[in-house]
Amino acid sequence: MKVRYKKKKMRFNLIYGIIWAVFGLLSLNYGEENEWTDYVFILMAVLYLGQYFYEWRNQYLTIDSEFIKVNSSFGKKIRLSEISCIKKFAGDYILKTAKKDITINTQIIDKVSLNELNEILAKLELPSDKTPFANNSYNSSHSRRKDLPASGGNHS
Repeated sequence: MKVRYKKKKMRFNLIYGIIWAVFGLLSLNYGEENEWTDYVFILMAVLYLGQYFYEWRNQYLTIDSEFIKVNSSFGKKIRLSEISCIKKFAGDYILKTAKKDITINTQIIDKVSLNELNEILAKLELPSDKTPFANNSYNSSHSRRKDLPASGGNHS
């Protein structure tokens, strides 16, 4: 499963990449002399567009039956079975193992993907004092549709 970035974050990189490319092409075509600073625009365009395409293809996290991996240039990878503690701090999740930690920034994750991530983390068998999803309270409180009454009966 891939945990996707918010569309807003993805659009940000694409728009900035296009803007830098336009500035670069205009400065190269309409400038009297090409200076080294003109190429900075092109470099910035390549960096933003490269980041956009990398993130579009790989997304933020990859979760399979054994591992959770942060998809970045120096991303970390840990076994789900080795997670000993999950902490929630300032909206981020910190997954701890005996050897390393992974911080997951929940503010850049798409809402649907965040719900799926929460469900996966809630299913990990951790002691209640080691997870913000104690007693799977996340699953029971978020599985009910908001437009349906809790009792499920007909209301006239």
